[in-house]
Amino acid sequence: MIHRGSCLCGAVTFEAAAPLRPVVDCHCTQCRKQSGHFWAATSAPHSTFRITKDEGLEWFRASPTANRGFCRDCGSFLFWQAEGEDRMSFAPGALDGPTGLETGESWFHEDAGDYYDPAGGPPPRLTDTPSLLHGACLCGANRFTLPGPMGRVTACHCTQCRKTSGHYAASFDAHESQLDWQARHLAEYVTPGGGRRGFCPVCATSLFFRAADGSFSVEAGCIDNPTGGRLAAHIFVEDKGDYYALTDGLLQFPHGE
Repeated sequence: MIHRGSCLCGAVTFEAAAPLRPVVDCHCTQCRKQSGHFWAATSAPHSTFRITKDEGLEWFRASPTANRGFCRDCGSFLFWQAEGEDRMSFAPGALDGPTGLETGESWFHEDAGDYYDPAGGPPPRLTDTPSLLHGACLCGANRFTLPGPMGRVTACHCTQCRKTSGHYAASFDAHESQLDWQARHLAEYVTPGGGRRGFCPVCATSLFFRAADGSFSVEAGCIDNPTGGRLAAHIFVEDKGDYYALTDGLLQFPHGE
């Protein structure tokens, strides 16, 4: 069986032959920044993995031990390549169609955002209500503040969010005019529905989504703790990946709320 996947815009495509490694959830700060919530990855040996189109492919060296691959056109976070490793880790959210995979492990819980439980249970009770939120991309080319607390956070499992985040996204509503940028180096991708996804073109950190109707939301993963936020609901669960279950007991909506 050949698994095929792509970024949201199609400028990067890849394929891997089964069997694939079970999925690993990663809650480290780097993965949360880039994905906008937390990342998930499966992997395959180089001998059975192939990038079939690389027109939009860029790599970001986030640490001495690994490179992170993304699409510079739409910001989809796709690959993680450890130094000297003969396997490629890639996002199951970017795969087309059923994956047949299961989630096997979950890492770096100590770095998880304070608005959700990395073990999959109900979100923790709010303990902080900061009056100012600090946001940044992974490389530091984008930095901003906005009034806090983060408040209600919504997880989105639609195909677009899964492709760009590599797993699924989480965001909170905000007023764009309230963002105070200390550093700004943005790229925007216009979605088929007329929305705009803002991301860093250097490190692919997901930053915001501006809907066609003007509503605006910020990706929860780019906000540094404490946030004063709490995950409240899951939307577009009809499109969720087949490799994970939602176990936190929160409201679930097949489409939007």
